Amino acid sequence: MTTDQNLSSDPHAEVRLELCNDVAYITFDHVAARNAMTVGMYQTLKSICEDLAKSSNVRVAILRGAGGKSFVSGSDIAQFSTFTSGNDGIRYEEGIDAYLAPLATLPMPTIAVIDGMAIGGGLAIATCCDFRISTPDARFGVPIAKTLGNCLSASNLAWLVAHLGVNIVKRMLLLAELVTAPELLKQGYLLATYPAEALESEANQLADRLMKLAAITQKSSKQTLARHITNNLPDCSDLILECYGSEDFKNGVTAFLGGKPPVWTGK
Repeated sequence: MTTDQNLSSDPHAEVRLELCNDVAYITFDHVAARNAMTVGMYQTLKSICEDLAKSSNVRVAILRGAGGKSFVSGSDIAQFSTFTSGNDGIRYEEGIDAYLAPLATLPMPTIAVIDGMAIGGGLAIATCCDFRISTPDARFGVPIAKTLGNCLSASNLAWLVAHLGVNIVKRMLLLAELVTAPELLKQGYLLATYPAEALESEANQLADRLMKLAAITQKSSKQTLARHITNNLPDCSDLILECYGSEDFKNGVTAFLGGKPPVWTGK
């Protein structure tokens, strides 16, 4: 396994891997877009996690965003401009599930270090991790009912509900609310909050705690939980097809890319 991977064709949008003292540091670096994930970045994340799963030397993975203002602010919206039907949405959501599954099922514990925002795809990535720490001013959500008019896969929703609870997920999706770190700390989604300057050292201290424990027990426990969360998921392709095939979605993407507020028609 190499210690540095980047499969993205955009040199300004990358996911980096560094290995140090049995810890894998995964960094999302697309600072100009607040670390929004391009397809290449998702592919790189998947490749990194598949490689890490084969490594017996890595005991903990720490995920973080570059730039100090955002963990991951979502997915690159420009890709949606090429969608022509709801089938494109089904393929996209299937792709997201495939990109994130290797992260969710990594055998070693994972820590998301959140400075700023974890929005959309960023919330999904953070939720696939075992522990999350953040700055007190961090915000979390999936405001697609306000921005694009698309939807999430059954698997993505199952992970969010399992970690956040259905009431908070409804606020995020139906009301397009961004929920604050203090509320999610109280709810248990966040392990702790720290000032930005302390996040790195606190993440490393948490990694040290994890590395002193039984690795096989950790693997068994987290992968059993992952199987429980995704067991017998319903087929929601009809809902994804309707949402991504709607005029609202097309108008939402056009408005977002044009810097204008969308007008929803329910069609």
